[in-house]
Amino acid sequence: MALREWFSPRTVQAHCDLPCGVYDPAQARIEAESVKATIEKHNASDDAQFKARAIQIKEERSEMVKHHLWVLWTDYFKPEHLDKYPNLHTLFWDATKAAGQTKKSLDPADGQKLLDLINEIDKIFWDSKK
Repeated sequence: MALREWFSPRTVQAHCDLPCGVYDPAQARIEAESVKATIEKHNASDDAQFKARAIQIKEERSEMVKHHLWVLWTDYFKPEHLDKYPNLHTLFWDATKAAGQTKKSLDPADGQKLLDLINEIDKIFWDSKK
């Protein structure tokens, strides 16, 4: 290949940044399950040091949920998905807000709400891959 061919403009098509298969809501779900379990362990303990560590872990995992959701939202989903799933933007908004809520909450119901929202995203994600 000649040097000028390396620098000539090319048109390429790609559905996502990397070959499909690298995105999956499971990453967010695993972290959200950890958040809920950590809340439950915190609430069941009487050990002040354990509770402090549990809060730190819960907050870190909540932030990781937000990260995984935003990567999925910004890198995988495209404008054509919004046409097919008009509630997608609101669903991601609600899920990331729910992840933020779990950072400041010790209520397992907040963890479950987050998991429920991620499950809705998961259904849309897998439907979009058909």
